[in-house]
Amino acid sequence: MLVRVLTASSRKIMQRINRALREISLEKLINTHLTTLQTLTKALRDDQFRASVDQDVIDNLHAVLSRLFVEVKSMSDDVDPEDESVSLCLKLTAECFRAHRNACVQCTPNQCSLRNLGSIKVSFEILGKLLKITSGGSNVVYDAIRCGIQFLGNIAVGNQLCKDDIWKLGFPHIFWNMLELPDEKAVSYTCMVLHTCLDDHKTETLAQDAQQLKVPLKIMDLCRTLPDVDWTVLIATQHFLKSSEITSKMYTEMTNEERLTLLELILAHLAVGEEEKDSLIPLSLAEFLASCFTDRCRAVLTLASQSSADDQAAVVAIRLLDILCEMTSDRKKFMALQDHPDLLSSTVVLLKEVHLLGKTSKNVFTAAQDFSSKRPGGADDHPALSFKAHLIRLIGNLCHGHSVNQDKVRELDGIALILDNCSIDSNNPCILGPDSLPSSITQSFCGVRNDRHTSKHHEKRKDIAVLSLNCIVIASITNRGFTTLFDV
Repeated sequence: MLVRVLTASSRKIMQRINRALREISLEKLINTHLTTLQTLTKALRDDQFRASVDQDVIDNLHAVLSRLFVEVKSMSDDVDPEDESVSLCLKLTAECFRAHRNACVQCTPNQCSLRNLGSIKVSFEILGKLLKITSGGSNVVYDAIRCGIQFLGNIAVGNQLCKDDIWKLGFPHIFWNMLELPDEKAVSYTCMVLHTCLDDHKTETLAQDAQQLKVPLKIMDLCRTLPDVDWTVLIATQHFLKSSEITSKMYTEMTNEERLTLLELILAHLAVGEEEKDSLIPLSLAEFLASCFTDRCRAVLTLASQSSADDQAAVVAIRLLDILCEMTSDRKKFMALQDHPDLLSSTVVLLKEVHLLGKTSKNVFTAAQDFSSKRPGGADDHPALSFKAHLIRLIGNLCHGHSVNQDKVRELDGIALILDNCSIDSNNPCILGPDSLPSSITQSFCGVRNDRHTSKHHEKRKDIAVLSLNCIVIASITNRGFTTLFDV
């Protein structure tokens, strides 16, 4: 009985709203029209009403949107949003978008009906015009824009045809303009729509030309400038990082400050430590980052000068090293980096250079023994802190189970170099001296089977013991265990 009463009541509301919608689409706009749209918006919040709404209501709602587009289109770009008639039109537009938005919530039939009627196209036409009259910063304009973007987000959810239409009509220019708005909510809603519409194919198209590349570059910039907007990070980690092409092209076009934002996202993504997360980043992207490190790693040498402590090119090299250390820490997917043509040799050579800099003059690369909780001059925050330790960690990772790299380290005099870095150093707290390790650990990791006691392996075995000491300490500090370092 109650269900019949509610249904009958809803039917009367629907009929009354339908008549009022026809009036709005035909008559001069008045304030009572706003009340009609607000009533419909509220009614569409109800799941039952939304699911059973008549097609006539959907048709007339679209007709109202089309009528409002005619009104908005006739406005000049320098129109005064506070003008009474203009303000009413903009308020009606916002409320009409709200009704559209609510009609689409978990309702595929309404999504499809509005799409077939052309509401997506009309919405973009209205938004395109509204974007031209935002210079005054009027709230009534931004309300209409926000509601229009929300409608696009709702009609796209779970509906591939709508997603494709939105992408075709809005990318790249309108999306770019909406991302440029000085309104955090509108930008956040735009990113929500982009995240909803993006898929692997669309992500790859972002790298096709400079105009399209502007959108992902802007999103990465927003990761830095609007840290409270989660959608930008979700787009970057769930879409951009899956494509080595788009990520490498963005990296090439970025400033060092922008690169740091991207690298921090990659590092945070890797730090999650889940295998399914690892799979999002392709090996080709890891190889690209390794090449970036080998090409620009010497920028870190500028940090020997105190005046260059904030050199962003140097900090980029440090973050690349952090990422490579994480990627090669027993992650099977990325262990092909052991075969990178220049990574190991560049790392050993760089360790030689920073070690020499630290010995020839007093700088951040000089071994220190200040273990106070707070060191003077902001030394605890210096970007080069633990840099040598991370270089040694990467060398150890690249040598793990890889006899060619093991021999290469010896040929580059890397064993003696690492041994020379075994002094206690508060600037590189992960490096410890051999004597600081318990005998049980040294025996476990440096013990050698008697049946391999041949002269061929004797010299190599002595060098291995020293390298093992350093690398197992680094591995234990970072919770990455090695079972062995060399095959002897």
